[in-house]
Amino acid sequence: MDPIEPAYGTTTLLLIAIAAVAVLLFLIMKVRLHAFISLVLVSVITAVAAGIPLIDVPTALTTGFGATLASVALLVGFGVMLGRLLEVSGGAQVLADTLIGRFGEKRAPFALGIAALIFGLPIFFDAGLVVFLPIILTVARRFGGSLLYYALPAAGAFAAVHALLPPHPGPVAAGTLLEGDIGVILLVNLPIALVAWYVGVYLVSRQLGARFDVPVSNLLFGEEHDTNGTAVSNTGGTTKTIAPPSFGVVIGLLAIPLVLISFNTILTTLKSNGTIDEGNDFVDLLILIGTTPVALLITLLAAIALLGTRGRSLDETSALLDKSLGPICSIILITGAGGMFGGVLRISGIGEALTSSLSDLGLPLLFQAFLIATALRVAQGSATVALTTTAGLIASDAGGLGDLQIALLVTAIAAGATVLSHVNDSGFWLVSRFFGMDEKTTLKTWTVMETTLGLSAFAIAAALYPLV
Repeated sequence: MDPIEPAYGTTTLLLIAIAAVAVLLFLIMKVRLHAFISLVLVSVITAVAAGIPLIDVPTALTTGFGATLASVALLVGFGVMLGRLLEVSGGAQVLADTLIGRFGEKRAPFALGIAALIFGLPIFFDAGLVVFLPIILTVARRFGGSLLYYALPAAGAFAAVHALLPPHPGPVAAGTLLEGDIGVILLVNLPIALVAWYVGVYLVSRQLGARFDVPVSNLLFGEEHDTNGTAVSNTGGTTKTIAPPSFGVVIGLLAIPLVLISFNTILTTLKSNGTIDEGNDFVDLLILIGTTPVALLITLLAAIALLGTRGRSLDETSALLDKSLGPICSIILITGAGGMFGGVLRISGIGEALTSSLSDLGLPLLFQAFLIATALRVAQGSATVALTTTAGLIASDAGGLGDLQIALLVTAIAAGATVLSHVNDSGFWLVSRFFGMDEKTTLKTWTVMETTLGLSAFAIAAALYPLV
């Protein structure tokens, strides 16, 4: 559903948005009303208050909810089943032990972050996070202390890559709208993403981990399994020891989605710029199997064959996978409702009215791009939407800029689209539920880290822009 013509002025719409977020936080944090119920209730009230025609309110609600579920439900479902197999087979432990052996205990958070930066290059934030989750939890269980020491460097790495680097859709769309060179954007933003991650995520996560003691939750993957891969059979309730898979098998499984999704990204890009002709069935097949849900499905099937049958019958493995889906129902519904709330804010025209006002202030282009993207991010939640919309709004002002200037302009937009993740962002709810944090703690940790990441990237872009 497209945004409607704003029913009120910018100031009124902005006050509605602020009030909606305040009421939502009050219901969840003070009244203790369930987050799913609170999100749906506030979405309905906000849609009516913002002037969306009553006849269109149901469509406005289901549009954001359905779009979010379409992108999240399959990824989380397949990812959690894959993670469960990695965890109970001892595969996550093998990978964690290898990382720790190479980098040492003190550098384990850094190693997780670097691995996530590499793994996240072709993979969306939510898919990468859910696949990496058992590894993060295994390392955190082994060393103790706050989960944030290990979780935030990896989650922040996925967020940095997703926002700043092609071939992810946000920076690609922004670069295309600004008529920039995607290769130059990648080359410029890669070192910026690394520095911004180190300063805005890794160093900040050490401070946040010291301040907030977040225990490792057993919600998704149950109790810890030992390094020998002990698993419990469903047949007669007996316990049997299963030899863990080799490091090569685990890495091979994790490489499957990496390779398949890379094929999809590269081939889709080549088709869009005309290098590959339309109608090539083999290329279309590779693009299909590289679609993130299909790639994760293929990976899951491979994991069932290589890990699920190790000392278990297929019936036992199916029962194990079935149990793994139970805890994520709440996560998926809450995430979908977060998308509903963000969708209502977008359809109401709140973000568009606010950004139109900012574009008329006569600010320097780089700063204007950052502010507009920030306003869109805060107003409607999605980083990709903020990137794309901001690039479209400033495209006419970017004419005549060189490729390096456009690349830094994309950096500034991506930085604004990263900061201040809050309750209208589906990623906020994924992180909150995956890491077992309440909303207040998530605001004080994840939201802060996302903001320092975005500000770090923008500071680098602002320092370099006058030099190019």
